[in-house]
Amino acid sequence: MKVIVGMSGGVDSSIAAYLLKEQGYDVEGVSFILEERRAAVRAPVRLLPKAPTSCCSIESLIDARKTADRIGISHTMVNLRTEFTEYVIGPFIEAYSKGLTPNPCILCNGHIKFAYLMKIANERGADFIATGHYARVKGSNVTRHSLLLKGIDLKKDQSYVLYVLKQEELSRLKLPLGEKTKDEVREIARKLNLSAAKRPESQEICFVGGRNYFRFLENLAETNGGPIIDMETGKTLGRHKGIYLYTIGQRKRLGIAAGKALYVVKIDASENAIYVGPKEAAMNREFVVEDINWLNPSVSPLLKGGSSSFRATVKIRSMMKDEPATVYVMDYRHVRVIYDEPQWAPAPGQSAVFYDGDVILGGGVIIRQ
Repeated sequence: MKVIVGMSGGVDSSIAAYLLKEQGYDVEGVSFILEERRAAVRAPVRLLPKAPTSCCSIESLIDARKTADRIGISHTMVNLRTEFTEYVIGPFIEAYSKGLTPNPCILCNGHIKFAYLMKIANERGADFIATGHYARVKGSNVTRHSLLLKGIDLKKDQSYVLYVLKQEELSRLKLPLGEKTKDEVREIARKLNLSAAKRPESQEICFVGGRNYFRFLENLAETNGGPIIDMETGKTLGRHKGIYLYTIGQRKRLGIAAGKALYVVKIDASENAIYVGPKEAAMNREFVVEDINWLNPSVSPLLKGGSSSFRATVKIRSMMKDEPATVYVMDYRHVRVIYDEPQWAPAPGQSAVFYDGDVILGGGVIIRQ
């Protein structure tokens, strides 16, 4: 059985490839060349140098090739620069320009990584695709659908960024790290003497570099400043340099002296205004989610007798704990989420993902409160 493994050059994808080979699969590693082309970005920017730990860096591609040689598998590189700019970088910039808070990893998983792994697998006659994500895929004995579950290492669980996958992708997806902890993975890499074992965790957005996406966004060609308004008094406290430099819950870089701690609580793109208020004003219990991807149709309330609501735990950021909520179905593509307790800074553009225990039910993008 042949499997195509997406290899970024990091320790996780390296060990995923190794484990699959040890399990007897015919493994082929594939790395994507994703360096952006300025001409294809809708708003011209001065690009920043990427950090060596980034999955977009030249160093990471070299490491992926070295790892493939070390563990004895074939390896190829596929140029997706144009596609990555069109489907990830461009929408990322456009979303921030509208006052939204996008997740580029989710954009990449939905439009680039898994779509092209599937394409390559089909072209090369492979049975499966695989990545180094910390999540699990299991078949349901009841529905015959593939279920996406949290990884057992909850500190590393990456199921949140995979909610955009389709059944055809899940049914052919191998996630060998889902049953392992990060410490176990690093120990395997050390025993194999892989260079990736010493590679630090990459925390920055891969195509931004410099570990600071605000610096990336500051290089947008057009900057339209506007008012920063106190939501309680309506008073203008200062001026911002562009709404794309702000997100809900932000406190730093406001450049105002108010005598008290203020946070961004609303971004109004139509008025080109930033509204600020006390910390509690950035807490919210409810919001509307659109463009829902129901990962398993059998657990969708729309396919279980037409219930108007269901209970779930909901996560709105990859590193937060999913919290109890009621999800009210508006139509097949829209729901309203009402948390039991207020949560910190839900922001339009972020993704909300619904869980039933360890199993993902679906997810979508927050559009309004």
